[in-house]
Amino acid sequence: MARKKRKKENPIPRTTGKGGNYRKTKSGAGMTRKGVKAYRRANPGSKLKTAVTGKVKKGSKAAKRRKSYCARSLGQLKRSSAKTRNNPNSRIRQARRRWKC
Repeated sequence: MARKKRKKENPIPRTTGKGGNYRKTKSGAGMTRKGVKAYRRANPGSKLKTAVTGKVKKGSKAAKRRKSYCARSLGQLKRSSAKTRNNPNSRIRQARRRWKC
């Protein structure tokens, strides 16, 4: 009796090609604008936004989002392995650099 191949329910998200909703690590990790739009279509009512990468006024909403992200991601960085924590090319370090943390 031949076995049927099972289709994966949650395929690994691709960074490039069709359905490339995530940035490559070298370009700062995180989701692309296209990826955020796709996520919001799939999850109505979502408030997901792209990274705050530009200059912002002190105390503005964007500045507060950046400060909040930087605080959360610092916790993630501290809890990661020493190899990841010390690697300047790890996804978390690149994302923090992109957010200007």
